[in-house]
Amino acid sequence: MVETSRWTPHATVAVVVEKDGKFLVVEEYSQNQAVFNQPAGHVEANETLIAAAKREALEETGYQVDIQGIVGLYTYTAPSNGITYHRYCFFGSAIEYDADAPLDDGIIGPQWLSINEMRNCQRLRSPMVLTCFEDYIRGQRFPLDVIIEHP
Repeated sequence: MVETSRWTPHATVAVVVEKDGKFLVVEEYSQNQAVFNQPAGHVEANETLIAAAKREALEETGYQVDIQGIVGLYTYTAPSNGITYHRYCFFGSAIEYDADAPLDDGIIGPQWLSINEMRNCQRLRSPMVLTCFEDYIRGQRFPLDVIIEHP
């Protein structure tokens, strides 16, 4: 019997946070380039999607966020590494900021940008970044109870 490798997508979360017409973004290094992304990252073992979204927002921006719903589910296969990412994009609000919070390695820092700045940005980490923002602006929203996580 010939053994084949199993395709394993990476489960990730992202958070859209809007305040005063601007969006919370993370400037970070990816492949030695400074790029912009939503607060986002991989789901860890035994972690719920919502807990992962809250953790990633805090670790990448210093903001605690209140997750209020889901914008959508997105897939993207990165041409740079061939990895397929499954992104669960949430929306929420910033509830507290800790300017002294330690940020993850590779994070330059948080910024608040308008949608037009994002549309004109040539340094987005992936096409999913702008798609998530545009879906949010169009009003695409789903309640958190669409997620069923069995213990």
